Amino acid sequence: MPKYGPDPNEIYPNSSMKQICYIKNVVTNPNIIVGAYTYYDDAGGAENFEQHVTHHYDFIGDKLIIGKFCAIGCGVEFIMNGANHRMDSVTTYPFNIMGNGWEKATPTLDELPFKGDTVVGNDVWFGQNVTVLPGVHIGDGAIIGANSVLGHDVSPYHIVGGNPAKTIRKRFDEALISYLLKLKWWNWPAEQIFENLEVLCSADLEKIKHIK
Repeated sequence: MPKYGPDPNEIYPNSSMKQICYIKNVVTNPNIIVGAYTYYDDAGGAENFEQHVTHHYDFIGDKLIIGKFCAIGCGVEFIMNGANHRMDSVTTYPFNIMGNGWEKATPTLDELPFKGDTVVGNDVWFGQNVTVLPGVHIGDGAIIGANSVLGHDVSPYHIVGGNPAKTIRKRFDEALISYLLKLKWWNWPAEQIFENLEVLCSADLEKIKHIK
C-alpha cells in the first residue's frame, strides 16, 4: 500500500522525534476536540498537551476546538472560562470555592462571565509560550507570535503578536486569502496532499492558483 505521509492516528508522527505528538491521539477530555495532523512540540512531554488547557471545568461545559494541520509551540496555554471571576459584584474574590460556610455565596452559572468556546481554525501556527484567553476565535492560516497574550479574535491568514496581541499584517492579499479559504487544502485526502506538497510548500504563490 502506498505511503502518503505519517499516520494521523499515531501519537508520534516521527518515532525518532518524540518532542512532537499529534494531539488528537493523546487528549482524553471530550471537550477538547482536535483535528488530524495538528501537533504540539515540547521536549518536556508533548503528550501532556492537556495540561496546557487550564481552568477547564466540566460544569461550565466550554470547549477547545482546534482544526487540522496546526503547529503549536512549546509552552502554549489555553485559558478557559473557569479562570474568569465576577466583576459586577463588590469583590472579585471567589469566596464560594473555599468552602467552610463561604459556599453560601455561590454564584449561578448565569452570573459567571462566559465568553464561549475557544475555536482555532486549520493550518494555524502558534509560536512558543503563547497564552490564549477564553472565547477567542482564530481563523485558518493565522500566525500567533511567540510570547503573545491573545484576547481577541484573529482573522484568517493574519499575523498577530505582542502583549496584548495586535494585528501585525495580513499574510497575503484578500484575493488569495479568499481563494485559500475556498480551497480548504487541509480537507484533501492524504494522497492529494502528498501529490501537491511542493506547491503547498512553495513561496511562489502563483502555483497554488493552478492546483490540480
